[in-house]
Amino acid sequence: MIPPKPTPRPDRVSLWRYLRLFRADILSAQPARLYRAWMAEFRTPFFRSYMCNDPALVNRVLVERPDDFPKSDRIREGLAPLLGNSVFVTNGEVWKRQRRIIDPAFEGGRLRDTFPAIWAAGEAAVQRLPEGVVEVEEAMSHAAADVIFRTLFSIPIEDAVATRVFHEFRAYQRTQPILNLAAFLPLPRWVPRLHRRATKASAAIIRDLIRRLTEARAAQIAAGTAPDDLATKIMVTPDPVTGERFGTEEMVDQVAIFFLAGHETSASALSWALYLLATHPEVQEQVAAEAVTMTADFASLSRLRLTRDVFREALRLYPPVPMMVRENTCPEVMRDRPVAPGAQIVLSPWHLHRHERVWDNPDHFDPSRWQTEACRHAAREAYIPFSAGPRVCTGAGFAMVEGPLLLAQLCRAFRFEAIAGDVPVPVAHLTVRAKEGIRLRVVRRE
Repeated sequence: MIPPKPTPRPDRVSLWRYLRLFRADILSAQPARLYRAWMAEFRTPFFRSYMCNDPALVNRVLVERPDDFPKSDRIREGLAPLLGNSVFVTNGEVWKRQRRIIDPAFEGGRLRDTFPAIWAAGEAAVQRLPEGVVEVEEAMSHAAADVIFRTLFSIPIEDAVATRVFHEFRAYQRTQPILNLAAFLPLPRWVPRLHRRATKASAAIIRDLIRRLTEARAAQIAAGTAPDDLATKIMVTPDPVTGERFGTEEMVDQVAIFFLAGHETSASALSWALYLLATHPEVQEQVAAEAVTMTADFASLSRLRLTRDVFREALRLYPPVPMMVRENTCPEVMRDRPVAPGAQIVLSPWHLHRHERVWDNPDHFDPSRWQTEACRHAAREAYIPFSAGPRVCTGAGFAMVEGPLLLAQLCRAFRFEAIAGDVPVPVAHLTVRAKEGIRLRVVRRE
C-alpha cells in the first residue's frame, strides 16, 4: 500500500490561486513536477524564490556556507507572536550565542539523563489510551507534550499550567499557517503583520504561562532547590564567550520553540508512524515482537533496530517540517542560473524525501530500505528531517530516543488497525498533519 500524499496542483495556475492554495496548505500548492525537478523558480511581483532539490545545492546552503544563507525574515513574520526572538528564527551572532548556551543541555551524556522521564511519559500514554476508534493525532500530541514538560520542567502533563499550555497550543497550531500573508508582501515595519486575532490571543496566553514556569524555576535555582532537568541546565549555563545567561524573556522565547519543536514535530511523526504501521500489519507485528525485549533502561534502545527504521521511514515520508526558507545574501549561480541577493531559497524535505531521482520507490513505506547501501547513500544526499549543518535541530538526538521508544511502548501494549475508507490527507499547518485527523482502531494486546 502506498501511503497518501496531497494531490499537487497543476504546473500552471494564477498567482492569486497559488497564494490562496499556499495559505490553505503549502503542500497541495506545489506542482507535481517538483518531485522530479532539481530546481524550480517561482516569481511574484515582490520577490523570487527558488526551490532547490539538487543535493549539492542543499549542501551548499545548509552545510558549506550557512552564513551566506540566513533564515528568511518571511518565516519570522508568521511565527513572531509565539516565538519572539527564539533560536529558531534568529541569525548571525545572536543565534550563535543562543546555540552556545542551549547545545550543552542536549549532549549525549545529558540525553541519557532524560530517558527515565521519556519512559514515564510513554507508560502514561499507554495507560491513558482507550480502546476503540481513536484520533491518534490528539493522543500523540498529549503524549509528546507530556514528554516535553517532564524533561524540561519535571512536571507531568496533568500539572495545571502544563495542561493549559497544551490546550492553548492545540488552538494555536490549527490557526497558524507556516507563512502568513505578510510573508508575501513588502510591508514596512510599522504596518500590522496581518495575524489572525485568535492566533495572537493564543500566543499571548501561551507565553504568559511559560513565563510563570520560567520565573518559578528561576526562584528555585536561586534557592538551590531546582531539579536537574533541561530547563535548569539551560538557565544556569553561561555563554562561554560572554559569560551571559538567558534572561526571563529570552528564556520564554526558547521554551516556546522547545515546546513547538519538541511537541508538534514529535506528535506529527508518531501519528504518521502509527498510521503506517496500521496499514502494514506485518511490520507492526515485528515491531511489537521487538518491543517485548525492551526494559526501562537506556541501553535497551539499541535493541529497537526495526522500530528505529520505522520511525526513520515515517520521518522520510512525512517530515514534520516540510519546508525551510533561507535568504540569499550575495550573488549566486545555481545550476547555471543567476540568483540575485534577496532571493528566497526554499529547501523542501517533503519533496527531497520523495524525489524520484534520489530514492527507490520513493512513495512506498519500506523500513527495510534503511539496511541497504542504496538508502544510506540517498540519506546522506537527501534526508534532512532535522535540517543539516550548523543549524541542525538541537533536539535531533532527543527525538530519535523519544520516537522509537514511545512507538515501541505503544505497539507492545496495543494493536493499531486502519479503518476502511478513512484515509488521512496530509496538509501543512505548523507541521505536517492530517486534514481531518488520523483515526485508527485501537485494540489492547493480551
